[in-house]
Amino acid sequence: MNDCLFFGLNDYPKLIKNETDKITKSIQFKFENENENENEKQIKQISTGFFSTIFLFKNGKAIEYSRYSKQNPSKIQIKNIQKVAVGYQNEAILTIEGNVFAKGNNINPKNSKEFINISSLIEDINDRIIQDIVSGIGSIYLLTSNQNAYGIGLNNFGQLGCDSETLKKTEKPILMMKNVSKIFSGNTSNHVFILNSNQELFVSGNNNYGQLGLGESRRKETKIQELTKIQNIPKGKIIDIQSGFYHSIMLIENQNEYENQNKNQNQNQNDQNQNQNEDQNQNPKRKLYSCGDYQWNGLGKNRDTNEFSEIKSSLFENDNIIDFSVGNFHTLILTSKSKLIVFGYNEYGQLGTGDRDNQSIPIQIEIPKLRFNENISNYHISCGYFNSFLYYSSPSFSNLEEDLIKLFRRKEFCNISFKTENGEIIEAHKLILKYRLKDENQNENQNQNENQIEKLQEIISKKSIKESNQIFEMIYSNKIINPKLYLEIKEIINSNEKIEETMKRIYLNENENEKDFIIERKEKQYKFPKLILIMRSELYRGMFLSVTNDTSNKVTDYSELSNKSFQILEYWIYSNQIKDEIQITQEMINEIQIGIDYFQLNQTNPNLIDLLINKFNNQN
Repeated sequence: MNDCLFFGLNDYPKLIKNETDKITKSIQFKFENENENENEKQIKQISTGFFSTIFLFKNGKAIEYSRYSKQNPSKIQIKNIQKVAVGYQNEAILTIEGNVFAKGNNINPKNSKEFINISSLIEDINDRIIQDIVSGIGSIYLLTSNQNAYGIGLNNFGQLGCDSETLKKTEKPILMMKNVSKIFSGNTSNHVFILNSNQELFVSGNNNYGQLGLGESRRKETKIQELTKIQNIPKGKIIDIQSGFYHSIMLIENQNEYENQNKNQNQNQNDQNQNQNEDQNQNPKRKLYSCGDYQWNGLGKNRDTNEFSEIKSSLFENDNIIDFSVGNFHTLILTSKSKLIVFGYNEYGQLGTGDRDNQSIPIQIEIPKLRFNENISNYHISCGYFNSFLYYSSPSFSNLEEDLIKLFRRKEFCNISFKTENGEIIEAHKLILKYRLKDENQNENQNQNENQIEKLQEIISKKSIKESNQIFEMIYSNKIINPKLYLEIKEIINSNEKIEETMKRIYLNENENEKDFIIERKEKQYKFPKLILIMRSELYRGMFLSVTNDTSNKVTDYSELSNKSFQILEYWIYSNQIKDEIQITQEMINEIQIGIDYFQLNQTNPNLIDLLINKFNNQN
């Protein structure tokens, strides 16, 4: 069963049948046609706007509730969906393959209800693999695998980063900025924020209410029609920015505050048996900042502000922010102690308070426990114009290969170049190629592997950019995506290897420091390759593949296992085996069970605990 709460305006024509138009207190959301396959799958994401709401499921399928549809809900006829983004009258869908399909009046005026592939309209054919999508009111923003930002749709306030008088809208993506790390906007927003690779923040669009955070000196400029750097932003790492119509809210992570907090805690605390909530509070402290107009109570404070200033509340003390979402004029915040905190406009009950009174400052509302005892970080919030969702989305290994392909497209994983027939350049992951190209004597003959790469370069030089990308996806995933291409290159691909075994051998033979994750315990550091942890641990898989968190080389402290028990667990994570010379005790078995639960290890046959018990019995 899907854990999903709903409150607010009940429309499309009704998201929940047999309920009032305005639901002011949280109720369980249940799908129509509960027996259909799509609805039996777990929710991966919810994106909701004014005219439609899309539910994306873990199996890559999605359904849509729409004001335009007489039959609710309707299936979206696009496969392998990775992310959805709903705006005012536009929708965008990102597939696992990196394609973006969108519809809406400003995207496809000839047929606003038909999805078209907008990523294929990008002029630079080397820039058509999309990594992320964001929606505004009438604009859609694309972040490519080459870290370039594109915009399409409305530009009436300059939200595409160019003169709105010259270009009021575009039905073709235009390049906004290169070397981009993240794009931020909101489904009720006519402005956009772009974070570049140097962690500098730029903004453009509607500034009628000071919602761009540029400060008093730029307050009177109602439109910012070119991307402008924000000079005064709070110190710390920008995790997320979400925008309403009149305002913007920023989530900042302050690493220095976290380090100082840890020093004080380490001096006063020696108890190793901390509970889950205490562990979560060890995360770097996160704070919310807002700017814009407070007239609809959307800022979390009782005054206008033209630059980002902190939203302060006693509710955030000794707690940390897990997730937040911004609607048109309301905001919901989820904390590590399972508190749901709300503020803003509440005419339709979208705050879930049980009434329709606006709330200018943060307050906490009561919600059912659902499955909070599993992991609060697996819950997410989605706010629409006048409604709100709180839903459960657990991490899963079901799309491991697709997630790895997505990781391999990132620039830092690419260190070898291939040139296609038209001279386009494709960057590839050399370490993967080394172990995926056929070479029976690769440990004895390093040059032979280089010859295989040269053969691949020769093949790519005669292929189009599209065919070349398909070849690399076959190599990365070990899937026969295109049979014709596969037949041509099968002689140089070791087709018998599974990707998990490949990854093990890569990192058992080579150790690249930039791909390591450090676990520190009892003054000793253990280095684990991140891709190994992704494959073996649900805990770290969710951490490393998170959209909002960058845990590149963060150090964690885990001291509840003895040295011998930790060594057994470490060797098992790498090799799925137990060292013969280890003497097993009952205490070690109990400790390792704790370790398996902590790491949320993806158990494979044979089961580690079963092997340890058998070894213990044989030794005694």
